[in-house]
Amino acid sequence: MKVLLVDDEKHVRDAIRLLVNWKLFGIDTILEAQDGEAAIEIVRNEHPEIIMTDMMMPILNGVKLLEWLHRHAPDAKTIVISGHDDFSLLRHTVKYGGTDYILKPIDPDQLNEALDKAIQTWLKEEEQRHANRELNIEVNQFKPIYWDKLLSALIAEPGTYEPVADQLERELHLPRGVANCRVAILSLDTMEASIKNKFSQNIDLLLFSLINICNEFLVTEQRGYAFRHLHNLHEIVLLIWSTPSTAEGLLATINDGIRTTLHTRVDFGIGSAHAFPQQLKLSYQEARDALRQRNLKSKETWIHTTSQSAKTSQTSLTFHQYEEQINLAIRSGNVEQIQDVVKLWIDAVKSSETITPEQLEHWWGEYRVMMRRWVQQFIPNSGENEVNPLLLEESASSIMTLDEKGILSLSLWQQELTRSLVQVSKLHLEGQHKDNNVIFEIASFLEKHYHEDISLADIASRFYLSREYISRKFKQEFQVNLSDYLGQIRMSKAKVLLCNPNLRISQVAEMVGYQDEKYFSKVFKKMSGMTPNEYRKTANSI
Repeated sequence: MKVLLVDDEKHVRDAIRLLVNWKLFGIDTILEAQDGEAAIEIVRNEHPEIIMTDMMMPILNGVKLLEWLHRHAPDAKTIVISGHDDFSLLRHTVKYGGTDYILKPIDPDQLNEALDKAIQTWLKEEEQRHANRELNIEVNQFKPIYWDKLLSALIAEPGTYEPVADQLERELHLPRGVANCRVAILSLDTMEASIKNKFSQNIDLLLFSLINICNEFLVTEQRGYAFRHLHNLHEIVLLIWSTPSTAEGLLATINDGIRTTLHTRVDFGIGSAHAFPQQLKLSYQEARDALRQRNLKSKETWIHTTSQSAKTSQTSLTFHQYEEQINLAIRSGNVEQIQDVVKLWIDAVKSSETITPEQLEHWWGEYRVMMRRWVQQFIPNSGENEVNPLLLEESASSIMTLDEKGILSLSLWQQELTRSLVQVSKLHLEGQHKDNNVIFEIASFLEKHYHEDISLADIASRFYLSREYISRKFKQEFQVNLSDYLGQIRMSKAKVLLCNPNLRISQVAEMVGYQDEKYFSKVFKKMSGMTPNEYRKTANSI
């Protein structure tokens, strides 16, 4: 168990430490903060169970801290230790969940008694929280996983129907003699952001709630059954076998129920009525196609069929058409150029008559391929931590940027594309700067160590770069390969040393990094047009 002491006076915090037998209370960690602001940071990171705080502190006082704790750490128990016998402060303590209000100077017995009370209260509440968690787990176990598995298999393989036909009729009221059935799919893609955020940490609970709402209408009226498709865990499938011709109206009623309960609506894709169970998979595929081909630019209906989808004309617009322009904009390092080319793309999308999830998936695929190519081209030495934020998630919904109401927002998409491309350009420029620095560091190293036996492999090992990379970058920067650059340095130094008539040619060769006098003379003549002796005579005459 952890306790946090909050007081701007260190001697008070030290006194509290001395007045309590912490081990006796099962407290193994004592944290300290000198003001409310520091305390908030510690609470966020450490989650202490007990908090003892002063009321009058700089930056953020105890009054504001209590209010914050009441909202953001309601499970923690708070004891106020104050030097002010003020009823308004006491009332504020009680209002925001404080368990005790102790006056300074601190009475040891009173402090220990207050701590014991706070701990006992926390333990009792924790026991209740644990019981609630166990209850939630038990409720989740009531989900009809058996039916999810069986009905998911039935869509893929009609032959699984006969062995369970009687059970389906008895428990789900699916008559043996049913001739036709329609499949509908509930899509979470365009659900309002507030609902998605609310259930972001527990998507299973959201699906459980939606299935229950669907089945309130389907099962109660014995018209069908909703279940979680085990081949796609974020997909809710509805089988409608009673009066399938009016299924669209039933789905609209279910959507009204979802709106009433969760304050949002969802999109449904629905297939045609087909023979049951032989053509169940065909109806399911039609429902999927209806969702994939629905027009996201128009919100005329929440119920989508393949006949409606067929009316929407598909555009030939591709992301690839803008690859060269984007490539140049990234190279430029200019944010405005990147913004302009992204705007060109978004304007082209806006001019399209339809935008469907199917098209978005296609554009997303193109984007991923091109982004990986750009990363390899512009930031070849980047790590996964740098690259991953530049790539969209592996789903159509990631490129389906939605506003708070779940409506496709091209402006948000424009912002996201611009952000990722600007980041690529930024990393590219940083990489170029870094490369240039390294190459000049290598050149400087050669200037200082020309007299040593240096190989390209030695340089690569020293600077943690490949030989091929150094060779290519060095040639780009200095228009000469590394060995010739080193040779030029050595010959330049040799010419200076040759002016000294007291140095033998072999000594000069060794001093500039050549152990073989003949090889030195050969290289010298090749680069200078004369032998070392000839150069010495010329230099001396000058």
